[in-house]
Amino acid sequence: MIIQFCGLSGSGKTTLAKKVKEYFDTTQTNIEIIDGDEYRHNLCKDLGFSKEDRHTNIRRLAFVAGKLAKYNVIPIICAISPYEEIRKEIAYTYPDVKTIFIKCSLAELIHRDTKGMYAKALLPDGHAEKINNLTGVNDPFEIPESPDLIIETDKESAEESARKLIDFIESLINTNL
Repeated sequence: MIIQFCGLSGSGKTTLAKKVKEYFDTTQTNIEIIDGDEYRHNLCKDLGFSKEDRHTNIRRLAFVAGKLAKYNVIPIICAISPYEEIRKEIAYTYPDVKTIFIKCSLAELIHRDTKGMYAKALLPDGHAEKINNLTGVNDPFEIPESPDLIIETDKESAEESARKLIDFIESLINTNL
């Protein structure tokens, strides 16, 4: 099984994955977080933010996830993954891929702005610090057509969101026994 998250920057993908991993560590279930930011810094630092580079990034993360899944590790890919086309490609390429939409309103993301990126993306054109490719602001994000689970991090606590995902994963594990 592979869990692929999609959601805007700051929506809570990594926070949620860490809470879920912490829970499953107590149950002897192997979960591995494949964090998009961490992998971009190490494995994918040669990539930019064009659509093609974003696709390549997701393909690389999914390749690692596929290798882990072969050894009964449940990988959680924590990446923005803004395009439906690549999410579908991953689901077609690897067995038992589940897409989880980590949904959060843009207003809440601007309020949270955990990395200061929304403030920079909203700067006037021509400003030296303006970010011109922030997904959901000035770069596309395609809402998933039929995610396996939607978690709304602006409407529920981190604990409630984690519990939803834990219950979802446990139901999948129990179905595959």
